[in-house]
Amino acid sequence: MTFQLWGAVFTGMVLSIMLLNVVQWITYGDRNYGLYTLYMLAWLCYFGLRVHAFRELFSLETNHFVRAAAPMGAYYIYFDFADSILDLRRNLPVFFRRLQLVKIGIVVYVTIQFLLCYVVTWHPTLYEITFVAMRLAMAVLGVYGIRQMLSLRDPVSTVYAVGTAFLLTGGLTAMFMSLAWPRENWSGPFWNVSLTYMQIGIIAELVCFSLGLSYRQRRAAVRSAIVEQELIHEREKHHRDQLEAELAVQRLEQEKTEVHIRALQAQVNPHFLFNSLNSLSALIDDDTRRAGVFLDELSSVYRYLLRANDQILTPLAAELTFIQSYSHLLQTRHGDALRVVCRVPPPLLSRQIPPLTLQLLVENAVKHNIALPDQPLTIDIDTDGDDRLVVRNNVQRKRARVASNGVGLANIWSKYQMLNQPMPTISEANGQFVITLPLIAENSVV
Repeated sequence: MTFQLWGAVFTGMVLSIMLLNVVQWITYGDRNYGLYTLYMLAWLCYFGLRVHAFRELFSLETNHFVRAAAPMGAYYIYFDFADSILDLRRNLPVFFRRLQLVKIGIVVYVTIQFLLCYVVTWHPTLYEITFVAMRLAMAVLGVYGIRQMLSLRDPVSTVYAVGTAFLLTGGLTAMFMSLAWPRENWSGPFWNVSLTYMQIGIIAELVCFSLGLSYRQRRAAVRSAIVEQELIHEREKHHRDQLEAELAVQRLEQEKTEVHIRALQAQVNPHFLFNSLNSLSALIDDDTRRAGVFLDELSSVYRYLLRANDQILTPLAAELTFIQSYSHLLQTRHGDALRVVCRVPPPLLSRQIPPLTLQLLVENAVKHNIALPDQPLTIDIDTDGDDRLVVRNNVQRKRARVASNGVGLANIWSKYQMLNQPMPTISEANGQFVITLPLIAENSVV
């Protein structure tokens, strides 16, 4: 194969890689593909001007200037391309700053070659010295750059280091061959022409660069897909959490409404109202002062019930005040057979509980236990060492079975669950039925 035929093969391979790169540039709109295209164009222009047919069209000075300066244009673009691909400015700042100095040196070198070729008297020895010196300097820079890129320990930087090594090897081989055999037979076998080895190095370099760009683009696509999936997952999770929060609020509002309705129904049912009015009527006839007190307590009970209907939590002090009024109504009917004792330390009165919780517990105790003068029912409201509210009563169950579906206690448990608070506990030992309620700190529930 002659060098002319090999040159056509080389040009076809570079054009194929460049066309594929242009398609990717149009597809992705990535600046790196644009720099890579310019880099390949620089080499095509250089070798196009070096072929024998074009060399005969130019003067000897122009051919020498193209030989010395044209590769520097490709190297200049290569530095920007490497910085864009490997982010040298951030990953290798010292190397990046040195490359900026080298770019200034390239401009100075091209200016010197222009002066040697076109301005001053032609001096071939000085021209060759500057030419070889610059090529050797670029070779040293290439070795240093390869080591720097390998230090990043990244697949992309490794591929680019290998590509640069191919270019370096081909360039040095071509330079030493041109120095050893200055008169080359361009019409002979291609392996006897020094430019062939530089072209082989460039082809190998372009293959590595193309693989590195493809890997980088694929990695970016994978990362983008992962980020997109994470964003979708986060949006779904946020939407799900929002729906769950809205559902929890709805369930809490529903439970609160149901509890309040049942509490109001329990108090205003005809039996309760009949007993309360009978007690009030008897007191009016027997003791007007006590009747007035009874009427005040009855109004306090209903006022609290109506106000609690709009609250999720209420201070323990307000709940205990309500229980005192509610207990007064019960004690008016049961007399000394019912005792309600409250012993809560003042520092805990600012804690909160769901409204009507104590009313349900007191009502539950009265409903299921005997309350007689010789067998009094005692309901004790106290706290334990963990600052929890403890409601206990002596167990003396009624012989007749009392219909109960457990809705009262279940509502209390449901409220604590909806508020994401520790659950109340129930225990029975030594003739005592004990319910322990966690007290909720202020502003702990949003």
